[in-house]
Amino acid sequence: MALHKKIPLYQRFADQLATSIRAGVLQPGERVTSVRIASQQHKVSVTTVVRAYELLESRGIIESQPQSGYFVRQTSKPGDLRKSPPSAAESRQSSEVDVSRLVLATLKTIQQDGKIPLASPYPNPALFPTARISQYAGKIMRDVVQTSVFDDLPPGHPDLLRQIARRYLETGMNVGPEEIVITIGATEAINLCLQAVAKPGDTIAVETPTFYAMLHAIERLGMRALEIPTDPHTGIDIDALAERLKTQPVAACMVMPNFQNPLGFQMPDSHKQRLVELAGQYDLPLIEDAVYSELHYGSAHPTSLKSYDTKGLVLHCSSFSKSLTSAYRVGWAMPGRYRAQVEKLKFLNTLSTPTVPQRAIAEYLTKGGYERHLRRVRRHLAQQRDLMRHFVLRFFPAGTRVSEPEGGYILWLELPATVDAMELYRRCLDVGITIAPGRIFAASNRYSHFIRLNYSYAWTAEIEQALKTIAGITAGLM
Repeated sequence: MALHKKIPLYQRFADQLATSIRAGVLQPGERVTSVRIASQQHKVSVTTVVRAYELLESRGIIESQPQSGYFVRQTSKPGDLRKSPPSAAESRQSSEVDVSRLVLATLKTIQQDGKIPLASPYPNPALFPTARISQYAGKIMRDVVQTSVFDDLPPGHPDLLRQIARRYLETGMNVGPEEIVITIGATEAINLCLQAVAKPGDTIAVETPTFYAMLHAIERLGMRALEIPTDPHTGIDIDALAERLKTQPVAACMVMPNFQNPLGFQMPDSHKQRLVELAGQYDLPLIEDAVYSELHYGSAHPTSLKSYDTKGLVLHCSSFSKSLTSAYRVGWAMPGRYRAQVEKLKFLNTLSTPTVPQRAIAEYLTKGGYERHLRRVRRHLAQQRDLMRHFVLRFFPAGTRVSEPEGGYILWLELPATVDAMELYRRCLDVGITIAPGRIFAASNRYSHFIRLNYSYAWTAEIEQALKTIAGITAGLM
C-alpha cells in the first residue's frame, strides 16, 4: 500500500494498460477503450484516464487520432520480434533442447505479424476453399434444430463417414463407412491408434527423420522411440527393421509411406507390400500416417499400406487439414482389427468430434469439386517445389543438398556439416523468418545441420528475399 501512495493513480493505470498491450491483449492498430467508458469501468476520474493516455502517448505506446480516439501504435515492423520464443536461449545448447517446447515456440512465432512462415507444418490457407466450407457451416448452424447431440458421438457423422469411404473407392481402395472413426485431426488419430496397440514402457519403431507429432505421441504416452534408418527415396530400411524385430520386442511401427515429412519420398509399392508382409510375420501393428497422400504430383493416386493389409494390422490415419481445410481439424482412423478399441478410446479421450465441421466438410464433398480443387493445388505445389529447389541450389552455399519431394509441400535441406541449424533457426527468427530445424525430427540430435522449409506459399519478393537471407546466414555460420 505504501508503494501505491508514491505512484500517482494515473501512472498506475497507464502501467496496467501498457502491460496488457505488451501481452498482446490489444494489438497494434486496435482502438483503446474510450476515456468515458474507461473511467466508468475502472472507477477512476476522466482526468485520471486522460493523463494516463497522455503518458502512454508520450511513451510511444498509443497514439491519438482526431475524432476517433486512442489507438495502439503500429510499432512492429516486419522482421521485429514482439516476444522472444522460449527456445531462443536454449538454441545455443541444441543437444539439450526440449523438443516439444521448441516445436510449440516455432508454431507460435509463425502467427506473429511480419513473419515469413517457412516453418509452417500446414499448406498456405489461401489454397483452401475456406469460404465455401464456412458457408456450409453457417447454414448448418442456423439449422441447428435439426442437429442431434448424438451425431457427435463416435464413430462420427454418417454423412462424413460415407463421403470418406466414397473417396477411398474413387482412389482404388474398397473401404466401408463402418471401418472409419472420425477424430480431431490426424494427430488425435495417431495418438488413439498408438494407445490401442501399446502401453507405457513399450518400444515403438519410427523412421528417422520423422514428423515430430509421432515422437510427441510416443513421449506423451511414456513409450520409447526406436529410430530405424530411412532412405530419402524408398523409405524405412525394412532389413534394419527386420533385424531389430529379431532381437528385441517392438510393440508397433509408425511410418509415413507417401510424401513423408520431412523427406518427401513416396515409398515404392514393392516396399509397401514387403513392409506389410514383415508386419504380418511378427504380428506387428503398423500405424500409417497418410495425411499427404492427396497431394501427389503424379497422375495416379499413391497406394497405401492399408491396401496391402489382409490381417487388420495397419492402422491408417489421415485428415483434411493438409488437403482441404486446416481450420476445422477433422481427421479419421481406419484401425483394422483395433477399430473397437480406438472408438472406445476416442470416447474416453475427447468424447466426440464436433458435428458442424463434419457436416460442413461432408456437404462440400457431396457437392463435388474436391478432385478439381486437388488438381489445382497439386499443380501449384509442384511449381512451387521446382522454384524453391532451383533457388536453394543456386544461392545456398556449396555442399547444400536438397530433397526432391514427389508430393506434399516441404523441402528437406542438408546444409554443410559445420552449420548449426539451431543457431541458424535463432538468427532467422531475429530477422522475422521461421524455419524448422532438424533437431525436432528425431529423438536424438542427429540432424544438427538440417532444416525443413515450406514451399506452399505464393512466390513473392518477400519469400525470395527471405531465402536469400537464410542462404547468407548459412554462409556466415560455416
